Amino acid sequence: MANNVQLTEKQSGLELDNISKSIGQKQLVAPLTLSLSAGNIIALCGGNGAGKSSIIRMIAGLSEPSTGTIALHGKSIKEEPESYYAALGYMPDDYQFTGSFTAFESLKFWGELKQQPMSRVRELLELVGLSETGRKKVHQFSKGMRQRLLLAQALLSNPSLLLLDEPTNGLDPYWMKRFVSIIHEAANQGAIVLFSTHQLQVAEAAADHIVFLDQGEIKLSASYADIEQQYGEQGLQTAYEAIFWGEEGPMRRVR
Repeated sequence: MANNVQLTEKQSGLELDNISKSIGQKQLVAPLTLSLSAGNIIALCGGNGAGKSSIIRMIAGLSEPSTGTIALHGKSIKEEPESYYAALGYMPDDYQFTGSFTAFESLKFWGELKQQPMSRVRELLELVGLSETGRKKVHQFSKGMRQRLLLAQALLSNPSLLLLDEPTNGLDPYWMKRFVSIIHEAANQGAIVLFSTHQLQVAEAAADHIVFLDQGEIKLSASYADIEQQYGEQGLQTAYEAIFWGEEGPMRRVR
């Protein structure tokens, strides 16, 4: 039976139909059906090996699903890749930057690939707090600074799907809060935002819908408001403990 996440009955922007991922006999992601519309912010939560990055890599086109189809605004990733990728902004969980580039040079390079004006490059460097890094090379940046630069490149073309893999790793508390504000603004402008995280406080602050994954299977899928109603003020933490630490809970297996 497929894991189903449907946040709206309206025609959705992102459609995953029965996608799964296996390598040999090992199943990384169980069959998953997901439907998201403009303005949705969904957090994929779970520990290492839960399947979060595997799902995001399939949507990003970096890994081919073993089964199923993926479409964005009706454009199939297989049949209409150019239209699909034009609407996508992707932030990987790690990236090896060219050592000789500054933040400005890196974002300018990506901006040229995406046919974005220099004004957009400068705007985003300001947004992520990297406009004053001067000639400092990216390889000298902290992890948090590199993450902010990766977020900026994902935002370059004002994508209608913002796909972020562990985007807050390495961010300090101030930039975690700014990250939440940035993706809320993207959603307010009509983007679908899908991100993975193992930091429950980030999911709680940022997402309107939470999916808990374990070994590629959905263990819980619900709005943050519903989780809070069921589990109280410490909803996400309590739900996580109930699902992954063996305690029974009223939403133990929601699909």
